[in-house]
Amino acid sequence: MNQTVSPPQLTLRAVLLAIVLAVILAAANTYLGLFAGLTIASAIPAAVVSMGVLRALGGGTILENNIVQTGASAGSSIASGVIFTIPALVILGYWDDFKYSWVLAIAGLGGLLGVLFSVPLRRSLIVDQGLAFPEGKAAAEVLKTGENPGQGIKLLAGSAILGGLIKLAAGSGLRLIPDTAQVAAWFGKTIGYAGTNLSPALFGVGYIVGLNIGIVVFAGGFIGWNIAIPLYSTFFLENDPQLMQSIIAGCGGIGGDAECAAGAIWSAQIRYLGVGAMLIGGVWTLISLRKSLFSGVKSGMAVAKAGGGANLAHTERDIPMKYIGIGLILFTLPLLALYQAIVGQWTVSVPMTVIMVVAGFLFVSVSAYMAGLVGSSNNPVSGITIATILFAALVLVLLLGRDSSIGAVAAIMIGAVVCCAACIGGDNLQDLKAGYIVGATPWKQQVMLAIGAVSAALVMAPVLNILAKAYGIGVVSEAHPNPLLAPQATLMASVAKGIFGGELPWTTIGIGAGIGAAIIAFDSWLQARKAGFRVPVLACAVGIYLPIELSVPILAGGIVAWMVERKFGVKADDPEREKVHQRGMLFGAGLITGEALMGIGIAVPIVVAGSADVLALPEALQLGEQAAQWLGLALLALTAVLLYRTAIKRT
Repeated sequence: MNQTVSPPQLTLRAVLLAIVLAVILAAANTYLGLFAGLTIASAIPAAVVSMGVLRALGGGTILENNIVQTGASAGSSIASGVIFTIPALVILGYWDDFKYSWVLAIAGLGGLLGVLFSVPLRRSLIVDQGLAFPEGKAAAEVLKTGENPGQGIKLLAGSAILGGLIKLAAGSGLRLIPDTAQVAAWFGKTIGYAGTNLSPALFGVGYIVGLNIGIVVFAGGFIGWNIAIPLYSTFFLENDPQLMQSIIAGCGGIGGDAECAAGAIWSAQIRYLGVGAMLIGGVWTLISLRKSLFSGVKSGMAVAKAGGGANLAHTERDIPMKYIGIGLILFTLPLLALYQAIVGQWTVSVPMTVIMVVAGFLFVSVSAYMAGLVGSSNNPVSGITIATILFAALVLVLLLGRDSSIGAVAAIMIGAVVCCAACIGGDNLQDLKAGYIVGATPWKQQVMLAIGAVSAALVMAPVLNILAKAYGIGVVSEAHPNPLLAPQATLMASVAKGIFGGELPWTTIGIGAGIGAAIIAFDSWLQARKAGFRVPVLACAVGIYLPIELSVPILAGGIVAWMVERKFGVKADDPEREKVHQRGMLFGAGLITGEALMGIGIAVPIVVAGSADVLALPEALQLGEQAAQWLGLALLALTAVLLYRTAIKRT
């Protein structure tokens, strides 16, 4: 399309539908991220729903559907930025609950800055360098085909019901099946552990990210749980008096509850291997992208400043640079006021704001570039955010002193805005790639993304508060012995607190950094050999940091995706791969959405009743422990069969 007049895109019905979907997807990804530390891009299911709904309303254009998926996908991105960072403020004890106005300001303004920072990158990364942006290309293919959206909605709805029902049957609902099937035992002083979470959502995540990432995440879990924990329990546990006393008191000591002891060792020591690997991975990401990043930003800004004239085709028009400049000022000043309210010193709040703006633009650029290479679902935003918080904390130590009671909070506040901006930046470029393929107007997509980001930000605090009251977030307590892990937020809190007077197992972090360096070297070797299989360091680091039972269903979902590819004879880098996986990805997205929304739905009666047992079946109707685990495994196996059969069906 080269005409200067744009077809209808930013229509009222498209905007309203995008807002509704952004809110739903933000809530779903909030639960998934707090539970498993992973979030996924949601452009494809949003596009399918849009085509079905607009067709029911009399038909929608491809550009209207593109606008809907653009705004809707912003919900998932804002959720990622929030749950990776803001729960750290509760974990640190700074907040008792999630303050609505503060969460809205951090998420909303961070998202808006992410949109503005990413505008100058569009032409360089999408047009000039032609990066892949895999989810953007896949969404464009869905939009272009537009075949039988009603069938796509049925797929989403059916798998969402399945995922929701399995979640209802699990530990926080009817308690018919456990959340995890696991076994552990002592072999002398050595702990052996095996287990899998029974979550259909994690299975869907595994299918969507594919076998390569599934193997890497599982390998990280194997390093942590089947190598590091046995080694630590055998050779180092008895030399750690504090941890040993904790295991004696809570787990019965060596020879007692092996599952409990493994969890205690992981929590106190082994997960910090993942911290070290993430830190080195974040630094490596910056180093490896420095040349492409700087040249891309420079050329993109030059084109953006020269563009915007009436003679340009609508497909080339971004938000004009003058409006970007005005927006940066308008959105930065409230954040300066927020930082001032925290620290009460202009000599500190102004540097905080400068760090936030500089780091925000830099890491939005990194996020956008990485999204172009590996996709939004595999984007190493957590590593980016850790690097931001670590740098901010070190600067704040100089300004506030290491004993400052507010320093860790201030570092998290900087990281939270940067994380929201980086998540939106990567998502924005994915959506603009889809728009570039189908002939959309960039500035209209950028406006819709901003609307979607703010809409999602409006509901984040209530969703977080419901989940915190029902399940707990990141902190084990008597009321919540098995809280949502919030792994990234817990990690951010640990790093920030460790810099400001706290204690971190720096030896373990250093070993983790060494592991990360070894992974980077191995991946560089694979890259030099042009191998199809790669080992992204941050995916492995996340696996080390997470309990291994979360990695097992992700790997299983990746195996099913590989089986589908084998069925149709395509490879991971085949351009037809996304088409082959379209039905399977919709099914996987439905599993994730159904389980996540059911998790939020279950939380409501728990909060109202003030009891985690409110939905549990009477004890007489519950199965024994082993029978319940086998039933859960059977349901997960059934999910795998249904996903495979759905993915290979072509009629």
